[in-house]
Amino acid sequence: MTRIWCRWALACASAFGTLLANAPACSQELEPRSYSPSPVGTNFLVATYSHLSGDVLTDSSLPITGVQAQFNLLTLGYVRTFDLLGHTASLGVGVPFARGNVSGNVIDAPTEVHRSGIGDTRLRFAYNVFGNPPLPPEAFTKPESTTSLGTSLTVIAPSGQYVDSRLVNIGANRWAFKPEVGISQPFGNWFMEGSAGAWFFTANNDFFHGKKRSQAPLMIFQLHVGYGFRPGLWVAGDIGYAAGGRTTTNGVDAADRSANMRYGMTFSVPIARGWSTKLAFSHGLVTRAGGDFTSISLTLQYRWFSR
Repeated sequence: MTRIWCRWALACASAFGTLLANAPACSQELEPRSYSPSPVGTNFLVATYSHLSGDVLTDSSLPITGVQAQFNLLTLGYVRTFDLLGHTASLGVGVPFARGNVSGNVIDAPTEVHRSGIGDTRLRFAYNVFGNPPLPPEAFTKPESTTSLGTSLTVIAPSGQYVDSRLVNIGANRWAFKPEVGISQPFGNWFMEGSAGAWFFTANNDFFHGKKRSQAPLMIFQLHVGYGFRPGLWVAGDIGYAAGGRTTTNGVDAADRSANMRYGMTFSVPIARGWSTKLAFSHGLVTRAGGDFTSISLTLQYRWFSR
């Protein structure tokens, strides 16, 4: 349930704010093993490096065409699992730093900009409903092969770098909330996971010289199928779909409703006691409103147990 940092900062590079969170890209993060079981009292320190290239700026309401971007992100995070009312729960926080270049035509004039800075902080609370009892590490020698159902709430806080005179920013200058339900089903060494949720956004009341920009809810669906060779060593194929999210600026709707699909793969390898690494790749499969970008990320995770 709580290996959420495997992909918190993966394809989403999500805390890009205006670069990503304004549109479907944030919804297209792929998160295998998000609802897999973990013992209570587990702590995770995670560092993820992500490289994004392509049409990263997915906000089609902006007067920018022919967008090409190269961005690098470093996200640092911490997650802890615990017992809450007789169920396994977890709480995590992550902060990204982004650096890169964006080029395109602004009102038919070729333009290139460089951006670097702290992105928006992300928080995630997850709660297991059934199938993953709150066991301590000494009793958690091997997870039972049973169906587990969990729910989560992800919050993105407007703490990143933002300047209202810029069309392209690191931060989004708004709050975002994603309630989600996920199910995990093992089949021997195989596993299958699915989730459904939606992003809800507050308005940005200081968008590009004081305009008001809002965004409709964005529905997201994910499916993951994988195979575990041994504890910590597994591979998964990922696919995600996002629908909705049309933006409005000063009451004028943009033609940027999403109906986007992404695919990817994730490979996890244990490297030492308490240490593991993860390599992930994702790319746009169907892109109705931007989001045709490639993401490659490498995660280093350290795990330890405490009471």
